[in-house]
Formats: sequence, structure tokens, C-alpha cells
Amino acid sequence: MARLTDLLLGSLIPILILAHLYLSPYTKVEESFNVQAAHDILTYGIPSNNIQQTFRREYDHVTFPGAVPRTFVGAVMLSGIASPFIWLFSSVDGQFLIRAVLGLFNAFALLSYAGGIRRAFGKTAAVWYILLQASQFHVIYYASRPLPNMYAFGICTLALRYLLPDPSITLDQKRSSKRHRLSLYLFTITGIIFRSEIALFLATTTIYLWLQNRISIRKEIIPAGLFGIVIGLLVTVCIDSFFWQKFPLWPEFAAFKFNVLAGQASAWGTQPWHFYFTNALPRLLLNPLTYLVGIPLACLLPSTRQSASSILTPSLAYIAIYSLLPHKEWRFVLYTIPSLTATSALGASYIWTRRSKSLLYRISSFALVLSTLASCLISTCILLPVSMANYPGAHALNALHAHAHDSQRIIRVHMDTLACQTGVTRFLQFPPPKSLLVSLPGSDDGRFPALRSGSTWWKYDKTEDEEIKGSAAFWDKIDYALVEDEKIVAVAAGGSSGRWEVLQEITAFGGIRVLRPGEEGRGGEVEGQVIDRLFGDAGLEGWKWIREMGRKHLTGGWWAEVKMVPKIKILKHIR
Repeated sequence: MARLTDLLLGSLIPILILAHLYLSPYTKVEESFNVQAAHDILTYGIPSNNIQQTFRREYDHVTFPGAVPRTFVGAVMLSGIASPFIWLFSSVDGQFLIRAVLGLFNAFALLSYAGGIRRAFGKTAAVWYILLQASQFHVIYYASRPLPNMYAFGICTLALRYLLPDPSITLDQKRSSKRHRLSLYLFTITGIIFRSEIALFLATTTIYLWLQNRISIRKEIIPAGLFGIVIGLLVTVCIDSFFWQKFPLWPEFAAFKFNVLAGQASAWGTQPWHFYFTNALPRLLLNPLTYLVGIPLACLLPSTRQSASSILTPSLAYIAIYSLLPHKEWRFVLYTIPSLTATSALGASYIWTRRSKSLLYRISSFALVLSTLASCLISTCILLPVSMANYPGAHALNALHAHAHDSQRIIRVHMDTLACQTGVTRFLQFPPPKSLLVSLPGSDDGRFPALRSGSTWWKYDKTEDEEIKGSAAFWDKIDYALVEDEKIVAVAAGGSSGRWEVLQEITAFGGIRVLRPGEEGRGGEVEGQVIDRLFGDAGLEGWKWIREMGRKHLTGGWWAEVKMVPKIKILKHIR
């Protein structure tokens, strides 16, 4: 029974990550570079001759380079792991596969960290860590998303795992020194290749360990730093100089200069100094008892105070210093979540192991269980449906493919900025066919049957230049358009031949609708999609029954559901 419990707990996080990926397989603009880069590597390979011409002709990063170069290292790693599976199973969804590889790596890192907690603080603390971590929406949902932060997240989590105390090597200075060097080495490489802010996390961690006499400058800091810098620079400069055809190129340093030294990051918005503590961390941790009970209790109790301080101090110092920068996003402090969750798990473990000693501990234990379950339900039944409803571009392109594929030899489709930012990737586009569609009508009397072979050649246009799109000649060449506002097309194409017809409107998240007693909504269609895809028709019917009973007997008719509003229109050029 104990082994079965361990197996279920050990599989909880990877199953949840893959379930979130299955339910929300599309990506947004922040992930587009790595997704397109992985697609191009998998589809066209890495050229060995005519390199510049191949990149210019085939690779997306030449056409859409962005403000600064970004690293190809993550895309190369994911593509390298995914390519054998695609070779063996040609029908596999490449985008799903590369995201699954990243998600499982992050799941492995989280489970490795949980194993470190178990060795350091016992099984109960490890169980609570897994339960608390699994109930946090952002970590689970974004674990498979190819953001630079998520490449860094898994490596940083492994680095933090090597800083956890291990009773088996407490007195073995040589092994302890090796673990500390490995941790600092991983932090260094991650900061150089993927995210420059990790350098600050490395600094707070290094200073804390040094002040605690756990590491020395000569034995750990200098060797780990030098080795990490050399390896990190060799990897990123060699790979990225090749793909960008500029030497020497260090993309993360270029991004640091652009965003921090030049102050361009502030153009994306600024937040008050306390944003991370009052907004980002509560959202990331999700369960209020995590930061209101678990962490404070672990820091105050004599039996856990030292351990909590060791885990928590570098992370809080990093967040406090990083709060000085005006531009803030929750993903910049995501790397600290395992440490904060582990600290809370220490407090939760203390309460749980004493649940039979007094009524207060019993009530507190019940509250922890209830809040963790509630967080999991909120994550799955509210936050996940909301996030699923944010990819109208992908749904529009899929709907157009289903409607028009093999309807004519060549189809040219224009996709506007919103469509490209909300799910459209090269993985979703149809590749050029081996032979163009040929359709020969049969005779009216049926003696000669109709003949049909080949397939449609789809040509995708992502033109952003408003001057080009303002000409009628541009729209004369387009057969279909995925646009936010059809009036723009009508005005620009006013002098062109034919007219434009709206085939379908694709809806997306437009807020939360509060239903009053007696008011009928849309039946929670987005929420129902989650239940239907996970549990089938029986689960969906059960959810509808719970919804109706809840409105009738618990809320007095009040309810809340995801509101869907039109976002993208599929237009057809009628010539």
C-alpha cells in the first residue's frame, strides 16, 4: 500500500502537466520564437551548406527576428530529443511532442526536489510539498510552455535541490562541497544561456552560503563560476552565432543590454515595488494557507526555523532586490516557488503530524486539506478553462483548414497580428503537398467518374506593414483572411474585385459572467470542455448535474462562468 501511495504521488505532477498540455496545446506570442525555431529544426534540419540561403528561405527567425536575438539552445535540445520519435511516428503532433519533452523535464526537476525534501525533512514534508506544488496553477500550466523562463525553471529547481541538506553526507565535506559546486554551476550556466536574472539569484544564493560558511571562495565559488561561465558561453555563442550568422553572439547579454541597461523593458509596463509580494507570489502559490500559515509557522517554530531560513533566505533576497526594477512579471520570480512551497510544506508537516494531539491541530489539518483541494479545483475548473479560451488564432486556423482544405489547388490566407499572437504557429500550418490538387468532373450520365488527386497548397501570409495591407492589390491575391476587424479588410480592399464574406466568428475569453437567479448562461461551455475531454460524456453530465444542484440548493441561483466574446473572423474572398 505504501508503494502504491508513493507511485501515485510520484506520478501526480507529470500527469497534471501532461493533462494541462493536452487540454491547452496551443501557444502564444511569448513562446513563438522557441516554437517556430523547434519546428524549423525538425522540418528542415540544420544546414551544413548554403547556410545563409537556407536560413533566409526556410527559417522563421530571419523573417521575424524580433527586437533582439534569442537563444536557439532550448529549441535545439527539444528538437534533438523529439526527432527520433517523429522519425518513428511521422503522424505525431510535433508541437505537442516538444512541449511534452519540456514538461516532463520540469516534472522530473520538481520530483527530484521533492526527493531532496524527503531525505532532508522526512516523508510527510515531501508529501505536503507535492500536494501544494501540484495545486498551483501557474507552475503546472506553464511547465510545458517553451518560454526561456521554463527552460531556466527546471535547471534552477535541480540547482536548489542540491542545496537541500542531506543527512547521509552531512559530515562528508568532500561530497557536500561537490553538491554545492554543482548547484552554483547549474545556476551560472542557466543565467548565461537562458535568463540573465538568474545571475542575481546566483548572487543571493552564493552570498548566503558563504556567510553561513557552507562554501568557500577557493573550493566552490571560483571553480563553479569559471566552469559554468566557460561552458555556458561556449554553448550559447557557438550555437547562436551559427543560427543567427553573427559571430560572436551572446543573445542573453544582448537582451540584458536592451531590456535593462537601455531601459526598454519599462515600455511593457511598470509596477510598484511591492508587486511581487502582494500580487505575483500570492497568485503563484495560489493556496492562501501556503503563505499565511505554512511559511510563517515554519519560520517561527524552533524545530524548523533554521531549515526554513536556509531554504527561504536566498529566494526572498532575490525577490526583494529584483523588486527595484520597475518592470515586473510573475515569471521573473517563478524560480523561487519550489523554495517557498518547500518552506510551507515544513509548516504543514508540523501541523499534520500533530493532528491527534489537540483540537486546534485537528482543525488546522482539516483546513490545510480543504484549502489544497479547493486550490486544485480552482486551478482545474476555473483557471484552466480561462487559459484554454485565450487561443482564438489557433482555433481560427484549424476551422479554416477544416472548411477549405482540398477545395482548390492553391489557397492564400492572411493572418493578422492577433491571430499570430494567439496560437498560430508553423506546426499548425499545412506543408506544401507533394502534388497539387487536380479535380476532373465526371460525365453527367455517370459513365465517367470524377477524378481527384493531390492536395491543396496553402500559402500563409503574415504581413504586418499597414501600408502594404492598405492596397487593394494586396487583398486581390488573398483567398481567406483571419482578422480581428473585418472593416479593415473591406476598406482596404474597396477597389479590389469581389467582396468579402464572414464565414465564422471565433470566440475567446472575455471575462467572467456572473449569472443571477433565473438567468440562463451558455451552460459553462468552456468549463464543460475540460470535464468532457478528461472524463467523457458521463463526467460532463455529472458536472452539469452538480452545476444545476449547486445553483438550486447552495447559491440561490447565482453562478459564474467564462464569458466568450467574438475575437477573430474568418473571411472568404468571393470573386
